[in-house]
Amino acid sequence: MELLDQSKVAVMRKWIIAVSVVIPLVVALLFTVSIEGVDFSGLPVIYAGINGITAVVLISALLAIKNKKIELHRNLVRVALLLSIAFLLLYVLYHMASESTMYGDTNHSGDLDILEKTATGSWRYVYYFILLSHIGLSMVVIPLVLFSYLFAWQGDYEKHKKWTRFSFPIWLYVAITGVVVYFMISPYY
Repeated sequence: MELLDQSKVAVMRKWIIAVSVVIPLVVALLFTVSIEGVDFSGLPVIYAGINGITAVVLISALLAIKNKKIELHRNLVRVALLLSIAFLLLYVLYHMASESTMYGDTNHSGDLDILEKTATGSWRYVYYFILLSHIGLSMVVIPLVLFSYLFAWQGDYEKHKKWTRFSFPIWLYVAITGVVVYFMISPYY
């Protein structure tokens, strides 16, 4: 891999910061947009699958670098980045065309009655903990992953290793919890 020209590093850092701020803002803004008359109800299983594949690719990238297969590691990280972008696009598209699903809302009223609350019990709190940690960490991981990638691109592998000690487990957690959230909410679609 050709190392990044050092004159471009400052520009890349600014872009990473901008992207890390803009993505969550744009996603939040797009949640206010509603597309009518389009059925994207099949997307959740697809983007959950993408999250699952991302987790497998991330673990494979870790194994590749531990086995000193540097080029394979690079390619797998790139695939994981592309998968994460695909997930984000499909996730936003689904939520622009669909009402939010409430955990435990078996009658699809948009409100949990006492029977629905009782039926979900404490699982509702588990679900929301996983969901909120997934969402929060998905925003935190953006700059961590992009800076980790930038350090590798610069050839600063020591800094890359230090950053990936944080970015890798968070990215993996976000990918895995994306699948868990899907399986927990899917009975209520």
